[in-house]
Amino acid sequence: MRDARKGEGRGGVSASSLFRASAVLPSRIHASMCLAAMFDFIDRIPKLIDRRVPGRGRLLLVVGAALLGAAIFLPLWQIHLVAPQYQEGLDLYIHSYKLEAGNEGQDLKEINGLNHYIGMAPIKEEDFAEMTFIPFLLGGFSLLALRGAFFGTVKSVVDTLVLFVYFGAFSMWRFYHQLYTYAHNLDPRAPMDIEPFTPILIGWKKIANFTQYSYPREGSALLLGAVVCFGTAIWMGVRSGRETAAPDADERSDAEAMSA
Repeated sequence: MRDARKGEGRGGVSASSLFRASAVLPSRIHASMCLAAMFDFIDRIPKLIDRRVPGRGRLLLVVGAALLGAAIFLPLWQIHLVAPQYQEGLDLYIHSYKLEAGNEGQDLKEINGLNHYIGMAPIKEEDFAEMTFIPFLLGGFSLLALRGAFFGTVKSVVDTLVLFVYFGAFSMWRFYHQLYTYAHNLDPRAPMDIEPFTPILIGWKKIANFTQYSYPREGSALLLGAVVCFGTAIWMGVRSGRETAAPDADERSDAEAMSA
């Protein structure tokens, strides 16, 4: 018995070692299967994006292009300030190409007066350089969407959607960065001394005796609608390719059965 145990320690395999190996093996197999599935999907991507978008999907692309064009002329965002001395609030509307204030432009003067009181720089349209080219970019994306509707390939729609999502994410970051810069570069000689702050991007926030509300408007809703149209067109194109491929496989199997 002692010799058998020595032999097991020298060259045999213990039960605990077998148990550990049996526990590790399924996880390795699962990881290998996941990697194989991932690489198989990557190999299929070129075929997927070469598929054709059906007629209804192309119509969605035309609708998305129209939404992008209409968004140029509608407000994208609104900032609303409420305070005891401004019961009705002060409004600032942000378009793709201009700033528009409520009360026929008087609200912006009031907002800049309050900004001076707490040491913030005045809000000026010329400081928003992106307003000179955002309308052209939206028009360009609209043309790309029409191009996708004309050629009708999933690839062209994917290109448009990826570029537009990148443009939207960068624009949101730029907007947030400008709000942050305005509220952190405060003049220490201002009549009212407050700590630097970050205005809210979406939602509401209490700042001194003011309550700031910030939320998207109709133009942003149209941009989101365009994204939904593009994504749906891609999904329809990929799905349509699957549905047309399935009967071919059945026909091949029937032909093989008949020949046999």
